[in-house]
Amino acid sequence: MNLVYKRVSTDQQSTARQDLVLDEAGIEDPVVFEEDGGTSSRLHPLQRPKFRVLLDYARPGDTVHISEMFRLVRGTGHILDVLDVLHRERLALRIHDGAFSAMDLTARHPRTGELLSTVKFMVQTLAAAGELQRDLQRELTYDGLRAAESKGSKGGRRPAVAAAKTDDVRTAYLEGRSIAALARDHGVSRGAIRTAVADLLPDHTANEDDAPAPEVPVTLDMPGKVADFLRTTELEPAERAALDQGVAVRRGQGYTLRVTAVPAAHRRLLARCQPLDGGHGVPAVPAQRKARREYEHRVSTLMP
Repeated sequence: MNLVYKRVSTDQQSTARQDLVLDEAGIEDPVVFEEDGGTSSRLHPLQRPKFRVLLDYARPGDTVHISEMFRLVRGTGHILDVLDVLHRERLALRIHDGAFSAMDLTARHPRTGELLSTVKFMVQTLAAAGELQRDLQRELTYDGLRAAESKGSKGGRRPAVAAAKTDDVRTAYLEGRSIAALARDHGVSRGAIRTAVADLLPDHTANEDDAPAPEVPVTLDMPGKVADFLRTTELEPAERAALDQGVAVRRGQGYTLRVTAVPAAHRRLLARCQPLDGGHGVPAVPAQRKARREYEHRVSTLMP
């Protein structure tokens, strides 16, 4: 049986490109498993709802089809984890586009049953190249934002109420126009109107509608040198728990700690490792400073 897996990283994206690649592949009688829009690539594939359903549905001899490898996995560790599971369940993997499309990733040694060393090498090399590309993109984005800030520009989403309309909104509010009416008049959300008149609002107790949505935990790779420093630092219970529950992933002679926490906790952890940058008469260790900045780049990708 042919099992097709599809995923997009944000709910603003579509699977159109994946559909085209998979349609051109001419897969017979496909059974499709598509993640809900916005299922993060940071989430381990074996923890994604639809991929778990696919594995439960699959039977030995079935083939899993994906348009390209990074629809299913990102990091090297994820790839090897998935290949181990597919091998155990006796499932084949077929990738129809990208660098992995010409490789038999399920090839095993006939006697040991282990993944062929050449396959493992190619998987690790190509995955590392993909991670390097994404890290470079994040670094360039971060540097661009820093350069813009130095010139007085502010990053992030633009306010829903245009600056030219803000004075009109504030005047109308002072004249007694309600927030709901102003939102209808300007075609924006009530939250956007509240932001425009925030300093004019009377003190009030936020009700359930006003309460911000709870943050969703995200998984980031924390460099080992940062994790080692934080383990010697006084942390809040929630921060300590996130660190203790992290999963160590070996990388050459070092490691990264895969930490799952809400964005605010990641930012607090980043703030606590500020001493690794040096200062106050304490020289910085280059390797530790580099590790802290790598973590800073990863944390900077989270929504403010």
